Amino acid sequence: MKNSLIILTFFVFGIISGLFSLLPKFIFESDFSLYALYLLMFLVGIRIGSDITAWKIIKTVTVKIAVVPLSVIIGTLLGVGLFSFFIPSITLKESLAVGSGFGYYSLSSILITQISGETLGVIALLSNIFREIITLLATPIFAKYFGKLAPIASGGATSMDTTLPIITKFVGREYAIISVFSGTVLTILVPFLVTFILKV
Repeated sequence: MKNSLIILTFFVFGIISGLFSLLPKFIFESDFSLYALYLLMFLVGIRIGSDITAWKIIKTVTVKIAVVPLSVIIGTLLGVGLFSFFIPSITLKESLAVGSGFGYYSLSSILITQISGETLGVIALLSNIFREIITLLATPIFAKYFGKLAPIASGGATSMDTTLPIITKFVGREYAIISVFSGTVLTILVPFLVTFILKV
């Protein structure tokens, strides 16, 4: 929760800085978000590549475990696809791209901003932050009423890191491997899925 609130605070500060021109002029004239995207992609690569535990889990994966991230992908895309019909201002493609962030707000929002503009990027940022916050707050309810895999599905890409402690606390440590595997797979797929959906 703390990390999510910090991200939101910086986001709000960015909006205020843009509205009132609080920063030097060259910042507004240059597209620093593109360089931030390059750096973020590099750091994500390092993080995934150096996570020995995650790679070991992937190597020992069974068919049953592999179904979990697949179910998250299908369920998320079906949900946001259906939701898009109730919001005329957002197309099906845009809705699917936002959903394909799977809670990975930092990477998906920058990618979407670069491809489709700031408005959709902000929507992606907020919706994926809310996905993480909802998982952090509602995991006990999800586990109780929808089964032990529900919090993992809700967490999406974050189930490998930020929401992992709360997930293992309420569904049991035996589900930690499934949670890390699902989150790792989704994290790897985010840049490919978002780009593919918006470029098609």
